[in-house]
Amino acid sequence: MVPLTALVLPVLGSAALVFIASSIIHMVLPLHRKDLKRLPDEDAVLEALRRLAVPPGDYAAPHAGSPEGMKKPEFVEKMRRGPQVLMTVSPGGSVEMGKSLLLWFLYTVLVSLFAAYLTGRALGPGAHYLAVFRFAGCGAFMGYALALLQNSIWYRRNWGTTLRSMLDGLIYGLLTAGVFGWLWPR
Repeated sequence: MVPLTALVLPVLGSAALVFIASSIIHMVLPLHRKDLKRLPDEDAVLEALRRLAVPPGDYAAPHAGSPEGMKKPEFVEKMRRGPQVLMTVSPGGSVEMGKSLLLWFLYTVLVSLFAAYLTGRALGPGAHYLAVFRFAGCGAFMGYALALLQNSIWYRRNWGTTLRSMLDGLIYGLLTAGVFGWLWPR
């Protein structure tokens, strides 16, 4: 067993490497450029949302309100007629990249901490590189990728977008695994 305090360097090193890799994947490579589509007549849609003063939040339309509401004929008809909308409304203003990047880095640290916990409980000091790689990589992949599936299952997120994001998670998991294997306490 290896305590978390002995794994600070692999945790921070893998988090930093994943942060850099994600920047390259999202800003340089074309992999995610078509994940989101432009609305037809975007200006009219935005003006309608402004006119309705829709506050920031997550929305579904039609919205049944309850399991009983899902059985009401008017709800069933709205669902049949479509469209069905799942959307997040954010407030106006500039995008706060600094805050988002900080939160992303903290998330990479959190995933690496869980990978460290799992790997540190399973293996001792001096463990073989590939054993460390397998445990840390699997733990990191689970943290970065598996929960994304529910967005396509329940919220109808495009499967291609989800699978591309899971590929990112696989890359991040492999990078985390490599750093852990390299910096594992001897």
